[in-house]
Amino acid sequence: MTVLTPSVPWRRAAAAVAACAAVAACAAPAPLVPERPVVLLGEVHDNAAAHALRLAAFEALLARGARPALVMEQFDRERQGALDAARAAGGDADALIAAAGGPGWDWSFYRPFVAAALRAGVPIVAANVSRADARLVMREGLAAQGFDAAVPAPVLDTLAGEIEGSHCGQLDAAMARRMALAQVARDQSMARALEAHAAGGAVLLAGNGHVRTDVGAPRWLSPATRARSEAIGVVEAGDEVSAFDRRVEVPRQNRADPCAAMRAAPAASAAR
Repeated sequence: MTVLTPSVPWRRAAAAVAACAAVAACAAPAPLVPERPVVLLGEVHDNAAAHALRLAAFEALLARGARPALVMEQFDRERQGALDAARAAGGDADALIAAAGGPGWDWSFYRPFVAAALRAGVPIVAANVSRADARLVMREGLAAQGFDAAVPAPVLDTLAGEIEGSHCGQLDAAMARRMALAQVARDQSMARALEAHAAGGAVLLAGNGHVRTDVGAPRWLSPATRARSEAIGVVEAGDEVSAFDRRVEVPRQNRADPCAAMRAAPAASAAR
């Protein structure tokens, strides 16, 4: 059995936190130790410290002998065949990403997870709904694309409000509500992927919105799987969202004002 050491990612985490401390006062996050066999690990997609913290947790699980499936938002579900084919051909993490990865992700953050999963011999599961399929959901509804359309009104209201607010005034309420349906489809797809691998354990890598217990993937898990799961929000300091089983804070990532770029271009046709 391959033994994986968490020492390297812990050094990455320390380096990321040190970089943050060089420009701002920020506390190093404590080690992240999952406590359930089904783990939903949230993220802010561009936060380096958060990725390092989660990688250390994943590698520590593997080092302890756990063999959870790695379920990833970063791979669209229809790319599972390409992912499996690249793996069967002996491809490394770069080969799998080249075969099945898409644009819009900083793959330098996710390559170490894929590499660790390959070394450990655990499944790598494509769990996201593509933008093309999301557009179909927005146009035709959830049921037409095989998703559960029985979505409580408060869930849609919350998601639509979050989407509208995150688009810096560039999105109307009707479009935000259609985009909320696409968000639900993605949450349900991730929940289904977790269900398929829950018996042997699973770790989901997804944005914090997808791991929220009130409106995200956890609410679409079966009661049995939900009882064996833990939704961990890995949030930036100052983020007030607390709808997780556990909340872990990391230093804020320095970034440009997202609203400045959004005001300079039309709103995106689908939200991640």
